[in-house]
Amino acid sequence: TTNMPFSFTAFLGLLSLSGMILKNGIVLLDQINLELESGKDPYLAIVDSAISRVRPVSMAALTTILGMIPLVFDAFFGSMAITIMAGLGFATVLTLIVVPVMFAILFRIKPTTA
Repeated sequence: TTNMPFSFTAFLGLLSLSGMILKNGIVLLDQINLELESGKDPYLAIVDSAISRVRPVSMAALTTILGMIPLVFDAFFGSMAITIMAGLGFATVLTLIVVPVMFAILFRIKPTTA
């Protein structure tokens, strides 16, 4: 545990974190839709989109996490920085795995057999 209280600034961090997570999900879903519109097989579109979005989503998360490091030691913004860093690190992995899986489940897309 960090022994930091969940303060108002931590709540602001949670709000900004939710916006970043939504943005990452939208970027991934947009790529899936672009692949589908180009006529690609739905299963391959999901897989290729998830693979092609790993670098941009990961780099955006990494730069944000690294940018928050100086704020960790601040008395006022420390809880916000920890909230964003931990949440973004965890949510990035979830976004890249859960969003494509849920897309496939919701639209009943099965792997293609060659």
